[in-house]
Amino acid sequence: MAKTPYSGSTLDTPGKDVYGNVEVDLDLIRKLDRSGPRYTSYPTADRFVEAFNADAYMAWCRKRNIGGIQRPLSIYVHIPFCNTVCFYCACNKIVTKDRSKAEKYLQYLFKEIEMQAPLFADDLTVTQLHFGGGTPTFLHDDQLEALMSKIRNHFRLVDDGEYSIEIDPRKVDEQTVALLARIGFNRMSLGVQDFDEAVQRAVNRIQSEEETLRVIRAARANGFKSVSVDLIYGLPKQTLMGFNRTLERVLGADPDRISIYNYAHLPNLFKPQRRINAEELPAPETKLEILRLAIRKLTGAGYVYIGMDHFAKPDDELAVAQRQGRLHRNFQGYSTHAECDLVAFGVSSIGKIGPTYSQNFRTLDEYYDALDRNTLPIMRGLECTADDLLRRAVIQALVCHFELSFESIEIAHLIDFNKYFAQELQELRDYEKYGLVKVDEQWLTVTPKGRLLIRNICMVFDRFLRADRERTRYSKVI
Repeated sequence: MAKTPYSGSTLDTPGKDVYGNVEVDLDLIRKLDRSGPRYTSYPTADRFVEAFNADAYMAWCRKRNIGGIQRPLSIYVHIPFCNTVCFYCACNKIVTKDRSKAEKYLQYLFKEIEMQAPLFADDLTVTQLHFGGGTPTFLHDDQLEALMSKIRNHFRLVDDGEYSIEIDPRKVDEQTVALLARIGFNRMSLGVQDFDEAVQRAVNRIQSEEETLRVIRAARANGFKSVSVDLIYGLPKQTLMGFNRTLERVLGADPDRISIYNYAHLPNLFKPQRRINAEELPAPETKLEILRLAIRKLTGAGYVYIGMDHFAKPDDELAVAQRQGRLHRNFQGYSTHAECDLVAFGVSSIGKIGPTYSQNFRTLDEYYDALDRNTLPIMRGLECTADDLLRRAVIQALVCHFELSFESIEIAHLIDFNKYFAQELQELRDYEKYGLVKVDEQWLTVTPKGRLLIRNICMVFDRFLRADRERTRYSKVI
């Protein structure tokens, strides 16, 4: 099933901008831009049902290794607290300056860990761990140390695992970075968004370049293997020149990975966004030009476009995994640990065990109440059907590797690809005419022009969207 890389004529199309492995066609992006999922899971979380409860979750945990197939574990821990609100934020967070709330939360989090760990007693090996939020470093140093100790007391973290944490550089000093390294973290992602002061004031996130650089220097001094920087385009008061200065500063810091997210202004869904002046948002044309600038600058500096907002150095684990066909996508974004079951702790967190997904309650009161009743705080979930698993495999291949072998899907899922997906393949003909994909007898290949619109292509295979075309709660693909 070996296949040579795509080398289509779109690379030679006049007036198109080609940067490394991605082509930017702004006219086509304008034409095809629509709302859609980011496919951190399939089916997406809005399809989860309350009928999947704690009992269903525990039943699947007990049989996860039936048949002699043992999968290592990945752990996600959600720390929901922030002491200031960033107006653009769409995360599940609790804004407070009351540090006592963190202590109470930790006690319940510890109880959840104690309740979940016995479900995996046959194999407690963990190869990946991620602390997200909110702001995980809202916790004091001793609280972070206690939380990692609790996890280590109940699970076995391998020595060469991938252990990451999200950092707000405004709230972390060199001593905390040293502590994080000492207790086992070896990767971090830093929120920057934009260094322009006018933009920072407009979104209520004042963060100096020096604060950010200080944390990056401390991470390297303490042996962190990877540092990732997060940026956002489409924020109020952003300009092409201003974002170019931010990109120059970020590239000067030389992070291993850079993510550039599209700001989706959805004030009806996310209350903090109501404090953003919509008149200060960049015009759609400016926003697309900022995106093109970012792609040009990052690829010109040697970063590889991984997909869906993510760039990495060629020797970074994500880029290597993509070249080797091992890249995976989950609720934390792109990952190198496709084989793991995901165990999730904390309010609103989402886990994946075998063919199932589960999500904890999204409010503290409900989360605490369930644990007070000695019940796992699972609000909803889903047991995937054979069709779900098949479509998940298709979407994973496309979003991670930009190509799909029909034969590999047929062997794994015992179907005739062309018959099973006859309607989808017909829909792809339009995208083929635009030069976004190339379809032959055995392969579906996303061209360099199609990579920025990969969400559109994946949506063709989404069975749920077929019956629900106009979903307003998703963000635009670009």
